Order: sequence, then C-alpha cells, then structure tokens
Amino acid sequence: MLLLHQQFVKNAKRLSKKLAIIDKTTGSKVPYSKALIGALILVSKFRQYDKGFIGIMVPTSAGCTLASVATLMSGRIPVMINYSTGAENNVEYARKKCKFKTVITSRSLLEKINCPAMEDMVMLEDIMDSVSTGDKLKAAIKSKLPASMILNNIHKGKEDDTAVILFTSGSEKDPKAVQLTHKNIISDIVNFSEHISIYETDVLLASLVFFHVFGLTVNLWVAMYMGMTMVTYANPLDFQTISNIARDEKPTIMVGTPSFFWGYLQKSEPGDFKTLRVMVAGADKCPDALREGWKKKHGVTLLEGYGATETSPVISTNTHEYNRPGSIGKIIPNVQVRIEHFETGKECAPGEVGKILIKGDIVMKGYFNDPGLTEQAFINGWYNTGDMGFMDTDGYLWHAGRFKRFVKIGGEMVSLVKVENTLEKHLSEGVACCVVDVADEVRGASIIATVTQEIDKNEIIKKLSEELSNIELPKKFHVIEELPVMNTGKIDFRSVTRIVQEMVADSSEEIVSEY
Repeated sequence: MLLLHQQFVKNAKRLSKKLAIIDKTTGSKVPYSKALIGALILVSKFRQYDKGFIGIMVPTSAGCTLASVATLMSGRIPVMINYSTGAENNVEYARKKCKFKTVITSRSLLEKINCPAMEDMVMLEDIMDSVSTGDKLKAAIKSKLPASMILNNIHKGKEDDTAVILFTSGSEKDPKAVQLTHKNIISDIVNFSEHISIYETDVLLASLVFFHVFGLTVNLWVAMYMGMTMVTYANPLDFQTISNIARDEKPTIMVGTPSFFWGYLQKSEPGDFKTLRVMVAGADKCPDALREGWKKKHGVTLLEGYGATETSPVISTNTHEYNRPGSIGKIIPNVQVRIEHFETGKECAPGEVGKILIKGDIVMKGYFNDPGLTEQAFINGWYNTGDMGFMDTDGYLWHAGRFKRFVKIGGEMVSLVKVENTLEKHLSEGVACCVVDVADEVRGASIIATVTQEIDKNEIIKKLSEELSNIELPKKFHVIEELPVMNTGKIDFRSVTRIVQEMVADSSEEIVSEY
C-alpha cells in the first residue's frame, strides 16, 4: 500500500500539468507539478524541526494542503489545531497532550483571529520569504526525477503509522486526541469512493476546515489521493462567495454540514450549484426541507451520510442508486456495523434501536497517550461510536442520536433527538430548536426545549401531544435567539445545556403543563 504522501507524489508525477489546487482565497492556481515542488521545498524546511509531531494551524488553502503533505514527507506527523475558537488555548492543549513545540501557522491568520504569536510558532510567510533561488532549483530538479527516486528520498513508513492527530469536537466533553493511520484514511477513501462513485476527473469544492476529520479526509486527502482538482476557500461561513465560486468553477463534488448548506441555499442564485454530481451532508441531521430546497433551486439531490472522527470518518452514506431520505444510508464496503442493545448487549433486531458499533480498517489506532480512554471506546473489539440507531430490513442505517442524548425518565429511555425532530416539524420557517435535559429531583430528568424565537407554547404542546408520549413532552420552553454552534456547524450541546441550566436556576417560569 502506498502511503498518503507517497500517493500524492505518484499523482503529481503522473498528472503534472493538471491543476491540483485552485485557491480562491489567494487567487492562485497550482498544477500538480508545482504542488510537488512546493511540497519538496517545505520538506527541506520541516526537516530542521524536531522529529515527531508538528502542529498545523492554517486555514483551508493550498498552503495548508502542502504543509500537511510535506509534514508526512519529512517523517513528521501533523497535529491539526482548531483556530476558529480559542486558538491560543487549543495550541497549548495540543502541545501539552502530544508533547511537541513547533506549530506551522500564518501571520495573517493570527491577526485575523486576534491570537498572539507564541513561542515556537513558525509563520508560513516567513518560510516562503526564506526560500532561496537555490532552494527552488533543488526542489525543481528533484521533482523531475522518476517517482521511484523521489519516493526513495522522502519518508517511507508503514501503513499502520499515525498519519495525523485530530481532536474531537468537544461538544460533550474535553477534546480527545485521535490517532488515524495511513491505513485508516486510505481505507475510508477507497471504500466510500467506490460506494458513492468518486473519480479522478471530479472537481471538489473544499470549504471545510482541515482540522476537522470531515474536511481533512473528504476534502484534502480524497482530492490528493485520487488525483482530483480541489477548489479551496478558507471560510465556509462566507455563503455568498462560496455560491459564486460554485457557479464559476463548476465543481462536481461538495460535502458539508446541514447548517452550511442552509446558508449556501439561501445566498445562492438558482443554478449556482447545478454542476454538482455528488453532494453529501454529514456531521448533523439533514432536515427534509433542506433536501427539498436544494432539489427545487438547483436540481441537486442532497444525500445524507454518517461518520465519526475515530472512523476516518465515513461509515455510511446514501447514494443516487440507494437513497432513503431520513436514513444515513448503507454501510460502505469492508466495514462492519453491529447494533447492540444498550442494556443486554445482544444484537438488535432490524428496527430496534441500540448502540452503533463499528469494525474495519477505518477505525482509529486509539487516543494518543490514553490507553484507558482507548479501552473504554471498544466493546469486545468493536468501536463504540457513542451513537444510537437501528438498521432497517433493507440495510439502511438510521441515526437516533447520541447515547448521551437519550435520557431515562420514569424507567424509559427517551430520545432527545426524536423530541427535537418532532418539534422542528411544527415550528415556523426560520425558527430553530434544540432539546436538552436537566436534572429533576422527582423524575430524574426533565426535557427542556430551546427555540430561537417566541412561540405559542400551549399550541405547540397540543401538536406534540399527538405524536409524543407524556414523558417525551418538553416541560419548559426557553428562547435562545442564537443557538451556539461548533466550528463544524454542529449545535454545541454543552453550551446549550449550560445556558438552559442557568435559565432554569434563575427563572420562576412555571412548567407549561403537568400533563
């Protein structure tokens, strides 16, 4: 098996004149031949730093792509650092967890996010300024060598070597340092590409952050591994610009989160995204209204998929041939899924909700320097995703929410996601919601609904009562005008729960009804 960086070299030689990256932030176009030269220049620079880990804190761009590739080519391991919120703290957290010094970043990024330059930060701008004519000539000459000779002069390694350290989102607890190997990521790319039909000729619109697994694998590495052209833009929240980019560059593949796709749908003109052949939403539930909106405005079928940082990430996805809206699709090849009863540990029957467990080459090596936490993540050799769901009789997987988003009330397990989905159907357009639970001395827990605008609570409760049992009905409603979200576009449940707990403690509001 060629490793990730080795496959990049092979593609760069074979596809030298083809555009590897169209960087819409900087306006640069980088053919594979220049991408290889750029990577070789960075390799010579990175070899000056300590062996082991190198932090990468650079926005989605040609620069971040080549820095990530070059880190592996130099025999180092990239640690991808979240710069969207609390960058300074995230750098310190990553350094403490993984014990390294050097962080590759950008002066323009630090200025934009108001993060101070920290010790052992190396600016990409300074690296590029330090590149001499001799450096360029050496790299250019090396790039002309046969692929076998180039591969012999860069880091070799094994398929089970760690290819990246990624941190989980921390939406429920402190981030964990996930070790993904070359085999993990390559297996995921090969299997989901076969499953959903992705080809070298595709043009991929990459707007997701590379410090999140969805962006790193399904934007950066799928493009470089498959030999595609990748169109990068650094800000996924710049909905108007991304819509313009889609119209101008005519991508055929795009993946993202539902919250981002809502933004693109609202800011785009009809047909801006009409060239998309494959469009997949992941990381959060995909509402029917979003699917309908994309079909109506752009004629594009929005498919839903499912994955986790620890599984590289893709586990399942709908395809054009096998698409069951509402489900998270069929399992990709060479991956096993077991639905296990949360109390008995027995395998669930079709339609029965249980824990989603995964086996296959896509499953992580483990959490870095944390054998105890790694051991907790596995059940008899199966990775426990922490999600609940069920398999239907036709082999489609359905997501029922995080196990932690189930709450025991009156001896029964209640799905907060089910309550949320039901509530969502009865809210006016533009009103978002999030359902959480808080401790209740009498019942053990109470369900609290948050909405972004005032609603007729009693009217909503009447409608919910037709579809939900008494114990599933929210006991209070609170307005949070802007629900906190993670950089990935997911709702930040920890923050919502904290806000609700403060509201409940400070509020004398009565429960809507005792039912």
